[in-house]
Amino acid sequence: MSGNGTTAGDDPLQTAVWRLRSRACWADAAALLPPGTPATALQRAALLVERCLYTERGWQEAEDALRTAEALAHGDEERGAAACERGQLAYAATLHGVRDRADEARAALGRAAALIAPGAAGRALLDFRRGLLAENLSHSPQAARAAYRRAHAAAVAHADPLLLSFTWRHLAGLALRDGELAEARHGFAESLRIREELGYLVGTAPALASLADAESEPEASRLREEARRLFRLLGGVPTWLAAQLTPPAPGAATA
Repeated sequence: MSGNGTTAGDDPLQTAVWRLRSRACWADAAALLPPGTPATALQRAALLVERCLYTERGWQEAEDALRTAEALAHGDEERGAAACERGQLAYAATLHGVRDRADEARAALGRAAALIAPGAAGRALLDFRRGLLAENLSHSPQAARAAYRRAHAAAVAHADPLLLSFTWRHLAGLALRDGELAEARHGFAESLRIREELGYLVGTAPALASLADAESEPEASRLREEARRLFRLLGGVPTWLAAQLTPPAPGAATA
């Protein structure tokens, strides 16, 4: 799921949904959305799919919401968006070891690619998610980088700063893996800056932790401590950040 955060032109409902979402209250945000329309059904499904990725729970609720969105979808754009969420849910389940749904994820994102026209706003998020699959399930950093770059360019073109914060971070992660410290540091810093400006609290701790990986001491420790503070504030969300933020045990050997 993407989204621009809050601006002066946002309607009160979407502002409330954004504020809850950014504070890891996805179910509360979804409950605000009126049922029965394709757009709100899709948004509700996207919120609950995102909760699965960040918390590793709520799988059945996300599945139910997604089925509703798929049933209500009309036209290629809505069907493509629903397929994109289907692919993300299957990706999250595979990534977290709930069940291997990698083939389903690839098929759903392939279906979305056939439905969402090149240049459409939804294509940026689709390309980003195809990059996630390439990087984390297919272990193909070259394909992931190409997909992230397409998503990055489209996020700029469609003025989607939240998605841009994700593409900056994942491109920086690949740069760090290749030993390109300056490039990685720049990308992680841009991701953090955007998330802080948007008030995307649930994504700020991961951004801080990623930047810490590219920084030297004492700055790295300061960033990780700030990430831990936010992680605790949000009740241990995102769950996958716990291992990265756990300090070494006293007296533990270090490499």
